[in-house]
Amino acid sequence: MHIPNPVFHPTFNITRTSHVVMTVRDLAASKHFYTELIGLIVTEENSDTVYLRGLEEACHHSLVLKKWNGTPECLRIGMRMFTDDDLVKAEAWYKAQGLPTKWVEVPHQGRTLHTTDKSGVPLEFCATMTVVPRLVTAVRLFKGGCAHRLDHYQILTHDVQGACDFYMSQGFRMSEYIVADHVEEMAGIFLQRKGNPHDIVFFTGEGPRLHHFAYTSIDVGTLIRACDTAGSLGMGGIVERGPGRHGPGHAQYVYFRDPDGHRCELFTTHYQIMDIECEPIRWDKNSPMRKEIWGYPPVQSWVEDASPFAGLALKPPILKESGMTLEKFLAARAK
Repeated sequence: MHIPNPVFHPTFNITRTSHVVMTVRDLAASKHFYTELIGLIVTEENSDTVYLRGLEEACHHSLVLKKWNGTPECLRIGMRMFTDDDLVKAEAWYKAQGLPTKWVEVPHQGRTLHTTDKSGVPLEFCATMTVVPRLVTAVRLFKGGCAHRLDHYQILTHDVQGACDFYMSQGFRMSEYIVADHVEEMAGIFLQRKGNPHDIVFFTGEGPRLHHFAYTSIDVGTLIRACDTAGSLGMGGIVERGPGRHGPGHAQYVYFRDPDGHRCELFTTHYQIMDIECEPIRWDKNSPMRKEIWGYPPVQSWVEDASPFAGLALKPPILKESGMTLEKFLAARAK
């Protein structure tokens, strides 16, 4: 195991997690879930696509739902660049890594670059997006979990160390990492660009698959209200995990499964970590708060289920050969 040195002045400037594109079978049912329970706002919709955003978001969309009759999948995860010039530099960098790049036209986004990471995760970069009214003070529109902004993704990957090396070489900084119990290897990493604990998280598992995407909410009372909303809408069974408080990241959380099984987390926001002297926090079997600070341990579905990426074959986790699986690791956390 090794932790790469931070790249404080990367070739191009990724600023944050931006948007995610998912396929769903029933667009109306998914829209109902994300507006009434999660609390997102519909910016625009047509017969096959719904664009949604959080209450504090001033850009056109952070979640795009596309109607699809096949297996529900994640089409792309999106990240913002600071300028169009950063996009051009990123294209050259990804090409130099031997990865595919393509300029595409995407509604309501400026110049947009498609590429993949080294494990095949489909990435979409843009620097601008149509601006819409920010509704963070429009309290009359607050529903369910009052989702404010998209914060991060968690991805299951067969090679956590490889993901760490790849993303940190682009300027992502490690805030926290989890060490496997049986061997000095990474089981999970938290990487960030915007100055809080994570924009993207990688955990060992059969992958790559999208484990969840997460929106910030107001407080723990709002998380409870989201759970109550699920119950009142006859969807109490989709409250998969929580409420609780994580050890890593320290946020209070609750996880929901949408009508197609995609997992969405609502959580209270967490601490800042942007100063140059901040070292990554290590979590291992001797860390007293590595498990939930409070709340029940994860259920089996939270451990095993995740959304596939379109067209990607799955690889078994490297750590599995040494006896480590996500299931075993989380079981150990719960003890």
